Amino acid sequence: MIYQAIYQRNHLRNLFLLAFSLFFYYKAGGFFFVLIIFSTLVDYYIGAEIHKKKHLPNRTSLLVLSLVINLGLLAYFKYTYFFTELVNQTFATDFKTQDYLAMWANQLFGTTFDIGAIILPVGISFYTFQTLSYTLDIYRRKIKPVNNLLDFGFYVSFFPQLVAGPIVRAAEFVPQLYAPYRLSVPEYGRAIYMILNGLVKKILISDYISTNFVDRVFQNPTAHSGFENLMAVYGYAIQIYCDFSGYTDIAIGLSLLLGFRLNINFNSPYNATSITDFWRRWHISLSTWLRDYLYISLGGNRSASVFTYVSVPISALFFLVLDGWDWDNAWLLLLLLGVWGLSQLYRDQHWLAYAGIFINLLYCGRLFWYADWFSLGLMSATASGWLLLLLRPNCG
Repeated sequence: MIYQAIYQRNHLRNLFLLAFSLFFYYKAGGFFFVLIIFSTLVDYYIGAEIHKKKHLPNRTSLLVLSLVINLGLLAYFKYTYFFTELVNQTFATDFKTQDYLAMWANQLFGTTFDIGAIILPVGISFYTFQTLSYTLDIYRRKIKPVNNLLDFGFYVSFFPQLVAGPIVRAAEFVPQLYAPYRLSVPEYGRAIYMILNGLVKKILISDYISTNFVDRVFQNPTAHSGFENLMAVYGYAIQIYCDFSGYTDIAIGLSLLLGFRLNINFNSPYNATSITDFWRRWHISLSTWLRDYLYISLGGNRSASVFTYVSVPISALFFLVLDGWDWDNAWLLLLLLGVWGLSQLYRDQHWLAYAGIFINLLYCGRLFWYADWFSLGLMSATASGWLLLLLRPNCG
């Protein structure tokens, strides 16, 4: 009723949806409500300062600050357990994870949050990628800052896609904040169809398969036949697709009813003819985000960045430190660095980059044969440096 009365007035509509979106996130994420507020404030003011600055080093410093803050928060909540366990296994230490945010809240506000477990905030990956795309696009001079903080807060917290995507970019969404509301009859029909389609995927397919088949088989696989286990694997593939795409279909349809158009996020991924084609069809907003803000930033297929040149020695050092300073590793990494050095001197020799990857694969095969899983994981990480070399126009 409220939206029906104000939807033609952009300012009131945006303000109402902002308040509702923040309330929605508060109900979904509880105490982590402060994180989305913090990310909104950080990137709004950093984006405005980047736009004002003319000197490139100053602009770059502000961009790095935004990256450190946003990716630091994301890494803390998503990967603290992984890195803590990795360090403890490597160096025989006994570090314990601790939620410092909860500890500070307990000290400041007298709350009683558990500080021994780090809980992943709802939707942190989605709104982090959105705020980063805003800052990066301003840095690249692709967009201008939004008019005010409330508009930016609405863009970051827009509730239909906040929890499960799709990832929305400022260049696509912000102009809609100032456009008059419009919804044609065909668009209304498409919105209703998308919502119903999402509900069918989520409730009638994903939840049903999960509860009545997949979970039962996975809980006790030895009690079921090989055929039943195989069907459970296929069922799980259907479950995760219908679960994820169902949520995004509902988000797209609901957004359209509210007057905002979001891009499609899944395009029949299981009809893909190759892994590359599958990547283009599955979680499209994420794959295109990684392409535009990570792949191209690391050199893409047009030019090489500083990181591309130093990725191999960095990954080699990473492997050597974590896996141990033995002769096998030392000789392997000296060989890799030698090939890498030649690839820098003779950038027109395409085979050098492939030689580095081939050496990595041979060593990975050896580690797999001896079931050295920890070393295999680390070596796989170093192989990424050689893959980056292939992105360079003169070396692959």
